Amino acid sequence: MTARGPRYRTDGSCPLQGRVAVVTGPARGLGEGLAYALSRRGARVALIGLEEERLARLAADLPGPAAHWHADVTDADALSATAEAVRGTLGEASVVVANAGVALGGPLLECDPRDWRRVIDVNIVGSALTARCFLPHLLRTCGYYLQVASLAALAPAPLLTAYCASKSGAEAFAQALRAEVGHRGVAVGVAYLSWADTDMIREGDRTAVFHELRTHMPWPASVVHGTAPFVGAMVRGIERRSGRVYAPAWLRGAQAARACLPSIVAHRSRRVLARQDGPLPPTGLVGPGGEAAAAAAARSARTGPPDQNPYLRPEE
Repeated sequence: MTARGPRYRTDGSCPLQGRVAVVTGPARGLGEGLAYALSRRGARVALIGLEEERLARLAADLPGPAAHWHADVTDADALSATAEAVRGTLGEASVVVANAGVALGGPLLECDPRDWRRVIDVNIVGSALTARCFLPHLLRTCGYYLQVASLAALAPAPLLTAYCASKSGAEAFAQALRAEVGHRGVAVGVAYLSWADTDMIREGDRTAVFHELRTHMPWPASVVHGTAPFVGAMVRGIERRSGRVYAPAWLRGAQAARACLPSIVAHRSRRVLARQDGPLPPTGLVGPGGEAAAAAAARSARTGPPDQNPYLRPEE
């Protein structure tokens, strides 16, 4: 065994055959596609998310062994209990994919601060808690943790302050974790992904904020791609224990040019936003996944002390 940890392949079989793979946020989009792909590659798949009915249907539909757990990734106790349940049901995880995420668009001053905070909590805190709760598994299996980031981590954009901050933070978290656990045999990767044709992006494109933002991006950053290339890239990254995964491949160039990108984005944004008659309306948490995250936050608020919970909305 090397300090980087072993490759999964030990013979001519599929490298994920019989291994336990955890995917958060798998009810839709890339998480759902990744669950199918991992199951087809022989993995035993643990599904963790908020949309319980969809998770149950997905677990039943996967071609290989699978189980699902209803848990909010921002709830440390629930996630810790889920990690133990995964170990007892499927075995210790060799792969953990922190995919759960939500998005919010709009000018900072116009966004509901509770929604803004929820994006940070799900995308950064949820990722860190996922890693922490499953790290004992990964240490014993010399496993692999994949953090799903975004083009937003490379080129922060206006009207997406919470999303860009959260994805940049998640990227930095994963890089720090890689340095911390690499000598113990655990590999850590970051997936940099552009626009994928998911429920979240489709719903977002129906809002003025996301439509204005995406359509004014230069090619190829404005293009929405089907989910298959993203899923394929992530599966290859998992099997190879890659430090970085890029989808589409041109994002490698964005990584190389990232020092220049904020200035380029700021220059272009000034011209585009100056043409607006007024502030674009905030989107709220986008798509069905955003609705599920908002509902989970509301449930948490009702059970927590009002003066300590930022999500508690005043009584009507």
